[in-house]
Amino acid sequence: MAAALALALAAGAVTAARQAGRAGPREVPTTHVRRGRLELHAYATGELRPSRSGMLVAPSVAGTLQIVRLAQTGTRVQPGEVVCEFDPSEQEYNLEQSRSELLQAEQEGVKIKADAAVQAAQDQVALLAARFALRRAELEVSRNELVSAIDAQKNLLSLEEAKRRLEQLGQDVRSRQASSVASLAVADEKRKRARLGLQQAQQNIENMTLRAPIGGLVSLKENMDSTGGFFTTGMVLPEYREGDLVQPGRMVAEVLATEDMEILAKINENDRANLDPGQPVEVQVDAVPGKRFTGKIKTVAGLAARRFWGGDGAKKFDVTFSIDRPDSAIRPGATAQVTIAGQAVKDALYVPRQALFEKEGKPIVYVREGAAFQPREVKIVHRTESHAVVDGLREGTEVALVSPEEAEKKPAATSGPPGPAMGGAR
Repeated sequence: MAAALALALAAGAVTAARQAGRAGPREVPTTHVRRGRLELHAYATGELRPSRSGMLVAPSVAGTLQIVRLAQTGTRVQPGEVVCEFDPSEQEYNLEQSRSELLQAEQEGVKIKADAAVQAAQDQVALLAARFALRRAELEVSRNELVSAIDAQKNLLSLEEAKRRLEQLGQDVRSRQASSVASLAVADEKRKRARLGLQQAQQNIENMTLRAPIGGLVSLKENMDSTGGFFTTGMVLPEYREGDLVQPGRMVAEVLATEDMEILAKINENDRANLDPGQPVEVQVDAVPGKRFTGKIKTVAGLAARRFWGGDGAKKFDVTFSIDRPDSAIRPGATAQVTIAGQAVKDALYVPRQALFEKEGKPIVYVREGAAFQPREVKIVHRTESHAVVDGLREGTEVALVSPEEAEKKPAATSGPPGPAMGGAR
């Protein structure tokens, strides 16, 4: 009887131990607060781009623009070198037409001046004849006392006729003079318009040739007119090439100045406080393996934009870096790895970044006190990608690397014989 009771008690103890093992707390990984020297380095991945570039745009001219000569992408050009050339035949036709119109307008002006001179001479003769006829009529009227009444009346009528003829002739002369001046002004406007068209045609012919405004590499643009205005998702447009028709105002190519390259990257909000313009950096370009370059921080954005798609939603700051002596093998668009040499913090108390948590908007750590963990608010002095310098803890304090509250919610690993497999034999 006693033996049976002992066996029953032993079996109950084993069952209770198994149940306690299933319901026991999960083990929380921990670490300790350390004291030492911490390098506040920051790391960024960016894209190489030229600090300046020159755009080449198709000229705004009436007519057809067809490319007859075009440099290829990656071609190195010097300032003033021809990058793109359009067919100038249509503009040359306009030039000859404007030149012909100019010559015609000039000849019309010469003819109007000559006709005006001849007409002025004829008008002078006619005025002299009219004045002579008036004077003669006046003399005949002065003899009216010596002639009959009928002849005297005739002389008076002749005098009135001579006066009207002289007055009408004067009006005609003034009208012809005004008409000559107006015709000459019209011819002069035609000449000016033709000269302007000639100058415009000459300028258009010069604009048919696009030259590099700066030295660098040629980068051709996508031909937006190759699909006839029809676009679909994922469509890849070809670059411009010789023979293509271009709409006026389209950007055909861009010259990238490679002698002064810079890197555009984004950094996390936590690293923003450790960066200042002029800070030295070390650059490694993926396209030039095994070679490192030195540089400096050029600019640091003062504002950040939060990305709500395509990322983790963290705030990012734009940073540009300059390279001291760029290699000729570096091309725009290459990926660069940047190491930012920050200041060194001596005698710093630091913990891994995994030990930091946030509660009610404040940074905390979970400090072990006996068998439990208690949240404790800390002040973050500096941050790096892997560590954080904190204030409010003592050296050697044991802190949790995962949240104990979250660890308790997850089921602990059970001991004992495995349970039945889902969907299989028991």
